Amino acid sequence: MSSVGAKSELLNVLGDVKVRVQDKLGIVDFPMPQFILLGRQSVGKSRLIEALAGECFNFISGTLGSRRPTILEFRHAPGYTVSKWYVRDRKSNQWMEYPIEQVMKIVGDAHEECGTSCSHEPIYVRIESNACVDMQIVDLPGFRDFALDTGKQDLADKIEKMVMTFMKDKRNVMLCVEQAGDAATMSTLAKCRNLDPEFKRTILIRNKLDKYYNDLTPDNVSKWVDGFGDLPDSLVRFALTLPWWHDGSPMPKPFNQIKDEMDASDKNQMASKGLSDMYMDTIGFKNFVKFMEKKIEQMFAEAIDPVVSNLKDLKSTAQSQKKDLETEYNDTDPHRILSTTRDCGISFATALTHVMEGVLDLQPVMNLDEELRAFHHYHETLGSNHFSMLPSEDFCSINDYIDYLRNEMQIGAFDVEVNGGAQFRRLMMEVEIFLRFSEIAVEIKKRDVIQARGVSMSSLTWRDVVVKLLSHEAHLPLQRRVAYVGERIKWFFEIQKDAVLEFMEKLEGSPNANLFSPLYPKHAKLVKQNLMIKHAVWQTYDQTCKRQLAQFVELFENMLTSTFSNPWVFLKGATTIPAISGDLEDAMLPSFDDTKNRIPREIESRSGNEVAISHWLTKIPAEPHEIDQAVDKVQILVLHTYSFIRSQVCDQVELFSESFFKLPMMRRLEEDMAKIELTPEDKANYEARRQRLEPEIKTAEESLVEIDRCLDRLQGFKLKCDARG
Repeated sequence: MSSVGAKSELLNVLGDVKVRVQDKLGIVDFPMPQFILLGRQSVGKSRLIEALAGECFNFISGTLGSRRPTILEFRHAPGYTVSKWYVRDRKSNQWMEYPIEQVMKIVGDAHEECGTSCSHEPIYVRIESNACVDMQIVDLPGFRDFALDTGKQDLADKIEKMVMTFMKDKRNVMLCVEQAGDAATMSTLAKCRNLDPEFKRTILIRNKLDKYYNDLTPDNVSKWVDGFGDLPDSLVRFALTLPWWHDGSPMPKPFNQIKDEMDASDKNQMASKGLSDMYMDTIGFKNFVKFMEKKIEQMFAEAIDPVVSNLKDLKSTAQSQKKDLETEYNDTDPHRILSTTRDCGISFATALTHVMEGVLDLQPVMNLDEELRAFHHYHETLGSNHFSMLPSEDFCSINDYIDYLRNEMQIGAFDVEVNGGAQFRRLMMEVEIFLRFSEIAVEIKKRDVIQARGVSMSSLTWRDVVVKLLSHEAHLPLQRRVAYVGERIKWFFEIQKDAVLEFMEKLEGSPNANLFSPLYPKHAKLVKQNLMIKHAVWQTYDQTCKRQLAQFVELFENMLTSTFSNPWVFLKGATTIPAISGDLEDAMLPSFDDTKNRIPREIESRSGNEVAISHWLTKIPAEPHEIDQAVDKVQILVLHTYSFIRSQVCDQVELFSESFFKLPMMRRLEEDMAKIELTPEDKANYEARRQRLEPEIKTAEESLVEIDRCLDRLQGFKLKCDARG
């Protein structure tokens, strides 16, 4: 591994693996280290690249400068007398050899394509030469310190944002180029410090050292190299002078000769100033190159095992993906597709039962605040007006209702994010409270009582009068609130689809997999991958929810109709309200605060009321001259009787919801899924999906081939290195 040939081969192997993984497989997040070159414009980044390449060249990038990354691969080729230049075609990803002049034009044109913007898409350039260093470096556009107009400032901001994305990647080692000078003024180094406070992946290159020869003395030279305390000991730094000559003049000597002379001059000057031996290894270009060669060898040798591990993970994922695609292809056979769709639906239906029994770590989850807001937003979007959105007109908005539930009723698990069975239990408490807010909003007039009883005072009994008034004034408000309960339960079931699908999918490879059907993971993948199957299952599920809502509301409405037709039979066992169990003389229409105070007591207190109501009926006078007193007592009795009916309905809402919505939903859903039928359009869509699967399977097979090639090459290289000892 220590030989030049082995190091060059290592870089070639890893570089080729990276190209295959990133370009042929489309995997960007890959554990491959690289050097990124940072600095302001005109700080010497281009000249540093030329020095590493061992020859002078100029990537023309127009008046706006470079606007995209350039990935440069340097390969040391001792046997070459003339360097070779390659550019990787951005469409075919193939390396093509070009003359250096053509390479510079291609690179310049790629920058000009960006116009006044920038691009993350890199240009790939490779040079093979006997004068270059074995390494790969990403040359990033330089930071712009100032802009002449808003357009150039916008470009400068975009470039900085793009460069920062490279700097934030912790696999990238930052080569920070600054002009030799006061360390406290180094703006690019400050950006590196923000992202790498301990400078674990930052290397500072202070260029143009020759400009500071005369400022250095035996008294300050070591302090200057040390940064006068502004550079921490953990920061690797080099001071050097890169080849230069006067603008407009031809290159006075061969490039590499100038490079060697500058290196020698830097070392001689610093030694003559009395620089400590501990710092001399940080002076000059050759010392920088020597450090980089060791750093590269170390980084890339350490990268082999993580890369192999990552490739093995990629292979496992690719094999699983290929298997899933082949399974879907086989299951979407025209002769099997209807059976496959029904099987997926049946699995989904049975999995719903498990989710309702309680499963942790499933999405989506909601607290009651989020649940109620989402429910309101859903029906506001639909424009629903067939039920009451708030329990009472005294609540100004959903915010008031939520505050009441959280702070006054203190519903259990209000702020806990849950779904499935736990969410349903909380829902039952909320809808019961909602129902208990129902009141007879209008005051019953004398005329209403007389009209209800008839012209003759002896036409109907007071029981009959109370029934007629209740049916006229109270039936509809309670019915609208019952509709709210049904809509809440229907919406609850509709939002469980994703949680059920996640439950089915997560079983694969889990410790609980043996407790449930082995078909769950397979069918979950089919539902997620095949939009036609998903549409058929989702549509059937939503239709079942809609049907159960209609049956639940119809059943409840029938119950309310019978209740208001003969409330006296229904009221056996309703809730007694202590505050109104006394004499009717003290009763009055409840205020909003009275209602809020009543609800907790109603929930806690349940016993019979038939005797109390019969007692109140006997107190209503039947004589014509006592009609005013009779009206008052009837009015109060109607209010109390309605409160008993409301309490009885609220007591039974959970039983009705469990028995006539939740249970039929879970039992009949499987039957509905087994009856799924496909339309001709569905069959056409399935055939189209089947045709798309064929190239996807081929792509998956090609990906596996590429991954195997990468693994074989890396593992073969490791064996060769081990054989060398």
